[in-house]
Amino acid sequence: MNQVNTPDASADGLVLGLELTNAGMLARVGGKAANLGETIGAGLPVPPGFCLTTDAYRSAVGPAGLEEVHSALAAAGTNDLDALAGLAARARELILGVEIPPEIAGAVRESYAALGTDVPVAVRSSATAEDLPFASFAGQQDTYLNVVGADAVLAAVRQCWASLWTDRAVTYRATHGISPSTVALAVVVQKMVDAAVAGVLFTANPVTGRRHEAVIDASPGLGEAVVSGAVNPDHFVVDADSKEILERRPGDKGIAIRPVPGGGTERVMLAPDSAPSLTDVQVRALAALGSRVERHYSSPQDIEWAIDGADKLWLTQSRPITTLYPIPDPRPDLPEREGTRVYLCFSLAQGLTRPLTPMGTAGLKLIASSVARAAGFDVPVPRNGPAPFRQAGQRLFFDLTPVVRSSVGRAIVPRVLDVMEARSAAVLRGLFADPRFSVTLRTPWRFVRHVGPVAAKVRIPETLLRALFRPEAALRRVDGLGERLRAALVVPANATAAERLNHAERILGEELFPIVPAVLPLPALGFALLGLAGRLSGQGAVPGALQPVLRGLPNNVTTEMDLALWQLATDIRAHAGAAAAFEESSPPELARRYRAGELPAVVQSGLAGFLGRYGHRTVAEIDLGMPRWSDDPGHILGVLANYLKLDDPALAPDRQFANAAREAEDRIERLAAAAGSRGGPAGRFRARLVRGALKRTRLFAGLRELPKYHLVEGLGSVRQQLSSVGAELAAAGRIAEAGDIFFLDFAEAHRGLAGASMRALVAERREAYDAELGRRRIPRVLLSDGTEPEAVQARGGTGAGVLSGTPASAGTVTAKARVILDPHGARLEPGEILVAPSTDPGWTPLFLTAGGLVMEMGGPNSHGAVVAREYGIPAVVGVPDATSTISTGQVITLDGGAGTVAPSAG
Repeated sequence: MNQVNTPDASADGLVLGLELTNAGMLARVGGKAANLGETIGAGLPVPPGFCLTTDAYRSAVGPAGLEEVHSALAAAGTNDLDALAGLAARARELILGVEIPPEIAGAVRESYAALGTDVPVAVRSSATAEDLPFASFAGQQDTYLNVVGADAVLAAVRQCWASLWTDRAVTYRATHGISPSTVALAVVVQKMVDAAVAGVLFTANPVTGRRHEAVIDASPGLGEAVVSGAVNPDHFVVDADSKEILERRPGDKGIAIRPVPGGGTERVMLAPDSAPSLTDVQVRALAALGSRVERHYSSPQDIEWAIDGADKLWLTQSRPITTLYPIPDPRPDLPEREGTRVYLCFSLAQGLTRPLTPMGTAGLKLIASSVARAAGFDVPVPRNGPAPFRQAGQRLFFDLTPVVRSSVGRAIVPRVLDVMEARSAAVLRGLFADPRFSVTLRTPWRFVRHVGPVAAKVRIPETLLRALFRPEAALRRVDGLGERLRAALVVPANATAAERLNHAERILGEELFPIVPAVLPLPALGFALLGLAGRLSGQGAVPGALQPVLRGLPNNVTTEMDLALWQLATDIRAHAGAAAAFEESSPPELARRYRAGELPAVVQSGLAGFLGRYGHRTVAEIDLGMPRWSDDPGHILGVLANYLKLDDPALAPDRQFANAAREAEDRIERLAAAAGSRGGPAGRFRARLVRGALKRTRLFAGLRELPKYHLVEGLGSVRQQLSSVGAELAAAGRIAEAGDIFFLDFAEAHRGLAGASMRALVAERREAYDAELGRRRIPRVLLSDGTEPEAVQARGGTGAGVLSGTPASAGTVTAKARVILDPHGARLEPGEILVAPSTDPGWTPLFLTAGGLVMEMGGPNSHGAVVAREYGIPAVVGVPDATSTISTGQVITLDGGAGTVAPSAG
């Protein structure tokens, strides 16, 4: 490789040969140099060069006086772009004005001379937070190509140092909470390759996620043309194992960037050429090189490469691909299963886009284990979760391969997902034609064997008969289930921390799940009766004919919660002094005053009553680690402030709800009349059947919210016990603060009580959790080879600018959109269309003043869709990328019947 062994050119190590750098020197040499040093050590073909360390940067810019800029940047708001840009310009000015210290300049001249006489080099920035698995800083700092001569190299080094303070780099760091005083820059100086052709190579497909595909983009000249997007390159996809070229797509390659004699580069216009810039032999050689690099790093890599005039292949840069979603973790307690597996993201199916805390995952493992045991599956260690349980990207996935390969599974599971998360159902159905997942189980006996015992144990047939003939008794039994659960949640006041932990595990592993099959048959019966009534009345096939029956439903605990909050707002509005408090104080200040008992009496007592009943709820409430409204009432106080803005009596939610209930009763009578229109005894009997069926639909359909309500009630109680244990661990110094317990699991919490320090583990997990919070793209379905089927399956369009989803609540509205990613502290002006990634009951207080709803996830019977229908607001769910395609303030037209969202013509 003609590697030049550049000596440590300074006693202080200000300049190092690239071959002396490695991954353990990240803070000194930055990501780019560290990665290049690793590849050199692996015997890969890397052009020789050297690195100016971060010590050189600090030594050179120390006298520049950047301390005042650092302080000002730390105090600047992340949204004050003008202030950030001004401070960035000042930092660049200071750095460009300093002289490079003689010892650094001398070391650079010596190292440059070792590469050859006036040899062309590339001078590249190497940031300490760049090219890392957990951060994608690539491109934030500058690169200079074809630099010739020691003086020119030193000038380029100074420019690289200054580029640490470009507007985009400063804004990026401010947005991501990186302190300006902690950053430093190393600089790589590397011998240029006189490239005949160059480009980039991904050792995994960055679009589909497939780990076994290498993707190559190539164009004549220097690779900068491809990296910068200046050309449409030739595109190749290669099977990394067989080296078969799966795809060839020629680009126009209209520009080449070439070195200019004496230094610098120029753009040369090329005649359009459809001939590929790489031969098949070169494509396969690149794929083989990528495999070597990936094996060395044990992770997929983003590689820059060049082929010189002598047909020698060079690697000029390698960094991890940061955009790939992690493959689900293997289960060390279970044997690895052969073949490609299908994983469904349970987190997304529940409308949860954020990662789960470790204790949240631990709680769901115990609940899932109780479900599996009830169905007759073997769960040797409940804390590990049932066999299908997997984790990836701190989210919960289930192995659905047996379901996909079962005729019964194919018939049932997609239909369930149709009403929960319709896009996941569509992706799952798209796999049915894949021969890797052909049906191997065609009989229903396995399904019956596992579902039958659950149905028998909770007496589902008896529940359904009672609901049909004694509906009020069925409702009383449901109330009794809730009372028994609340009794089971009680813990003696003098319980020890270990006893509280054991109690929490028992609640999660034994008490919570049984209430689901005991209640769920009732709303299922309600929807079945709705369908029956539609057929009997002849109106079932008429679009929207049955939907009004489901508006203004009684016995819906979430609707009751929202209306209780609205009633509190009404009480506050009636007291001028109480309403004024919301105009004078922010929600966090109101929360502080509430905790101090300083709010007006109507607010203080009313909020206490609301939180006493509903304080266990929150956003992302299936995660034990998420603070409840009773922990932090700031969100609810913000919602109340929003309610107080609604001053049109006709739009009052309680009035709209009452109107919806009356309209539902009217629709029942019209459907009954339609059923009896034939007259005679048969007609009258048919009318009575329809009326009775729809009355029961209204009694029971709202109960669909109750099983989750009770689950979350239990989770809220468990969280209280865990918080108490966390306080004891913090007092003993085992963790830093009580909330740290949610970054442990149950076994680790027990070890903490036994005396082990958990501080280092918590810090590591908090850092990983905070990093994962920034991930926006979560696959609904993921294969074990990394493939994201949704990215592979083509989707047709519906017209320019029109977004298509699943109809959820009929009606059309044109209004301004409000994109909200997190409802905490969010403001939704009355009549605005709420655009959200997903919603759970923690979001629904916003629905009362919304003019419409657009969600990226969900199906027609997902939580948000049901509540939208009850409130009579148009809704479309399952709209791909809605929160990034639609912008706040944009006027859009939402058609809840057609399932479309379009920019307004006006």
